[in-house]
Amino acid sequence: MNNKSYDSAPGKGREWLSLLFMTLVLFPLLSIICVGGYGFAVWMLQLVFGPPGHG
Repeated sequence: MNNKSYDSAPGKGREWLSLLFMTLVLFPLLSIICVGGYGFAVWMLQLVFGPPGHG
């Protein structure tokens, strides 16, 4: 019979570190990259096609 507790699994600490890395580093960085990329694309399109007009 296995007497090991499920909480003391060797990957549990690594799982928490992965979660912290994703929430504190990866997702904010990806959001900055996505918003910045969209802004850059709009800026480049306005340089090529001109600013949006009224009509």
